[in-house]
Amino acid sequence: MRVAAAQFHPAWLDPEGGTKLVVSCLEQAAAASVDLLAFGETFLSGYPVWVSETGGARFDDAKQKRAYAAYLAAAVELDGPELATIREAAADLGVFVHLGVTERGGGPGRGSVYATLVALDPVSGVVGAHRKLRPTFEERLVWAPGDGHGLRVHALPSGWRVGGLNCWENWMPLARAAMYAGGEDLHVSVWPGSVALTRDITRFVAREGRVWSLAAGALLSMDDIPRDFPLYDELAEAGGVDRDGGSAVAAPDGSWLVEPVAGEAGLVIADLDRSRVDEERHNFDPTGHYARPDVLHLDVDRRRREGVTFSDAAPDRVPLR
Repeated sequence: MRVAAAQFHPAWLDPEGGTKLVVSCLEQAAAASVDLLAFGETFLSGYPVWVSETGGARFDDAKQKRAYAAYLAAAVELDGPELATIREAAADLGVFVHLGVTERGGGPGRGSVYATLVALDPVSGVVGAHRKLRPTFEERLVWAPGDGHGLRVHALPSGWRVGGLNCWENWMPLARAAMYAGGEDLHVSVWPGSVALTRDITRFVAREGRVWSLAAGALLSMDDIPRDFPLYDELAEAGGVDRDGGSAVAAPDGSWLVEPVAGEAGLVIADLDRSRVDEERHNFDPTGHYARPDVLHLDVDRRRREGVTFSDAAPDRVPLR
């Protein structure tokens, strides 16, 4: 299988422009005979880079509230036009996609944003939407915690089984175990963009899970931040933004196939051989022949969780009084 990470500057807080960019990347990937393309964490519509640099924890701060409102307005919905367009492009081009999005919640979570990793199958459409289980540190000021609904591994027509996690979720041992137990051959990790983030865990996941490990990171600079963003000046005064990518590929023995790529825009492409996975499972299969379910056992709740649920008898007409 040929895989790629789309390491580009995002259209930050611009869902329409971001959708066009994702489609363009898909077209480039298809032209290069890529079977699976991964984008960084919240590539559409952008990582909340301002929070840690501008006093994001200031309670009831007018500018922080305006910044969050702008971020919420730019978030996409799973059944919205942005993902519909990307789904159609993936189908036309025959490319499986792992895309990090800022997801606007529906119903009870309408005022919340989730860091969601969407899996798009070219035939079946959206087959997974994994909301990040635990936003990391200052991210909790912006993103709502997710649930286990998206802890799923997807079977491709080629026979490959692929799963993915967001950023520091990849450091959560039990989350990794859940993905390995799904029979992963390829593990996709998505990141806001940093060699420092991907240089250790990418190889660790590969060697622990005996899987191919693809890390996808983005680039980001102050040139990507709109001048009318409420905290633009404060962000610039704090030193600006510099995300250097870090996309990489590690083999099932933990060796690098592609070392983390810093500062370069483009597709990071690699050709993977599935037999390497089976070879490395000879001496270690973490949730198979090396497991001890009589001693250690993991239960995973994959129900979608909402803050409010409604139980109705579903009458034909709702009485006015």
